[in-house]
Amino acid sequence: MIPIADIDEIREIDRSSSYSTEVLIERAGAAVARSALRELGGAYGRRVIVVAGKGSNGEDGKVAARRLQRRGVRVNLINADETPENLPEVDLVIDAAYGTGLKRPYEAPETNSTVLSVDIPSGVDGDTGCALGKPFKAKKTLTFNALKPGHLLSEGACLSGELEIVDIGLETSSLSCGLVTSADVNEWIPSRPNESHKWKSACWVIAGSKGMEGAAILAVNAAQRAGAGYIRFSSPEVEISELPLEAVNFPLQTDFSIDENEVNRFRSFVIGPGLGRNQELLNGLKSLIKEVKCPVVLDGDALYAFKKDDFPKNGQLILTPHEGEFEKIMGERPSPDRITSVRKCAEETGAVVLLKGPTTVVCDPDGKTRVINSGDQRLATAGSGDVLAGIIGAFLARGADLLEAAAAGAYVHGQLLNRLSSTGVVATDLVSSLIQTLVDLGLDVDLGDADETDLG
Repeated sequence: MIPIADIDEIREIDRSSSYSTEVLIERAGAAVARSALRELGGAYGRRVIVVAGKGSNGEDGKVAARRLQRRGVRVNLINADETPENLPEVDLVIDAAYGTGLKRPYEAPETNSTVLSVDIPSGVDGDTGCALGKPFKAKKTLTFNALKPGHLLSEGACLSGELEIVDIGLETSSLSCGLVTSADVNEWIPSRPNESHKWKSACWVIAGSKGMEGAAILAVNAAQRAGAGYIRFSSPEVEISELPLEAVNFPLQTDFSIDENEVNRFRSFVIGPGLGRNQELLNGLKSLIKEVKCPVVLDGDALYAFKKDDFPKNGQLILTPHEGEFEKIMGERPSPDRITSVRKCAEETGAVVLLKGPTTVVCDPDGKTRVINSGDQRLATAGSGDVLAGIIGAFLARGADLLEAAAAGAYVHGQLLNRLSSTGVVATDLVSSLIQTLVDLGLDVDLGDADETDLG
């Protein structure tokens, strides 16, 4: 993972560094100068404006200015407090005005030039990504040793541009938050060995109601294609005839009474997509959850069965709310500091919590946090969350840990878009690209056509 440090954490990391502030500033400034030269494509005769504030960000900018001047760049160093409303057109503007600790509005000057921001675009809150006034919009942001939440959340995700992380010698191994990469997902999700049989990765999907049959079909299809070897399906209130032929339909009453021996055969459950909110059904669901000993994904309507103090603290639940469902659980919407909000929800419910959004945040009750930014606005389509629930259920059935299954599921969910058109994506398209996406990521193997054996 790529480490993520909030404002308080990065301050503590700075304070505890074995290197002096002067050494760290010199390293940071040198990195800024190198990045600027790459952006400029040369040095001699290039024109650069450096907007430098009074803090450490400004000092980084001043070091960069000095180094660029030595290389022949024509540098205009401007005090952040004395910046004109409009900057003259130059080859590059280095934004070193303010860093992650800024808490007051900042009005960045107008510029048509390319902007390279130091640490974070000035005017973006380091913890929330919210715009404080009118921030710089960077083509690239250069940050040191760890990303900040503000690079990934809210307006900060768009204003930061390309993110470049430079190691200046800060120790980040203690951080509990990270941005998920394809290498992480490849490590987290167990492969399916040659000696597999269907019950080694069996998943039970309980979903669907009158008018919401599609949610159940999407969840089942996604779980199948993401690697669940056996799918049992139940819908207590409706018969669904369009299920995949391979899914085994199992009758279930609204009280959710199931023989314990049947429950124990499964590696995971996915409960909730399109299930409905009949109170008898929700009460039955609560009783079932207390009996299930394997991991359970609670999605959609299933989340309405519980208040935050009602969730069984059995270490087996993944909750996948959007903002409205999060409010139903917690009694309040997530704050702009989404990481703190999700950590609080995970701690109070005792579950792994995945908060859906443009940037997805996943936390476990101990505060370990995974951030996923692999998707885009095309995922905001009906049924998309049902596909996600099915993927996570399959990863659990394959043997992944809860936090890692949820984070990997969200990452894969976003990666599905790589094989789809730039517009008009619907949830069935996501399912259709699942198999090849898993192969692309190394989570499954394309065995291809069997070689013909020449028997002579």
